[in-house]
Amino acid sequence: MSADTTTIAILGGTGALGGGLAKRWSQAGLKVIIGSRTREKAEGAVEEFKANFGDVDLAPMENSAAAEAADIAVLTVPFAHQASTLEGLKGALAGKILIDVTVPLVPPKVAVVQLPEGGSAGEIAQEVLGEGVKVVSAFQNVAAAHLAGDHEIDCDVLVSGNDREACNLVIDLAAKAGMRGFYAGPIANAVAAEALTSILIQINRTNKCHAGIRISGLSESH
Repeated sequence: MSADTTTIAILGGTGALGGGLAKRWSQAGLKVIIGSRTREKAEGAVEEFKANFGDVDLAPMENSAAAEAADIAVLTVPFAHQASTLEGLKGALAGKILIDVTVPLVPPKVAVVQLPEGGSAGEIAQEVLGEGVKVVSAFQNVAAAHLAGDHEIDCDVLVSGNDREACNLVIDLAAKAGMRGFYAGPIANAVAAEALTSILIQINRTNKCHAGIRISGLSESH
């Protein structure tokens, strides 16, 4: 599978983060599907994204149909709905790659690191879906405001998963969206990127910004 020819379904993709990723990938020439609980809600989101982002080629579908039609699915739902959403999509996701963007935020204390009993959202996704689905955790630390803009994104992406080939494909997709992706180890390491999100929320509140992370100390070839 190549990043250039892949079809991506963004499940629960009607929010700001899902819309931002959809914009970036669509503008890079990739086929993108916006999934939601109902087709009507997906259609409404697509119209809104087109109004905000201009000429983006997005197809609206109900979540299960979107997962069936895609090569790669991206989950962008709140943590409270993560497991139940995935339970209903296990059949549609069988044999595919799932990029899990979920962060275990627990309102109202979203600026405090609160890890789930399952270790991390990424590990929970892998446990729910089983080894037949290649779960890759990524994109937790990039602000939706940056994805929605047209500027260069000064933020790197930590990519964790048990299948290195799947992780490499997600790193390629990060590049398509204008960011550098770095392999960060197995899915157990997703806990670090997820925890960093609460820290970034605190930094953003304090400094009134949209901070991200940057990997330093690399050679100029990276």
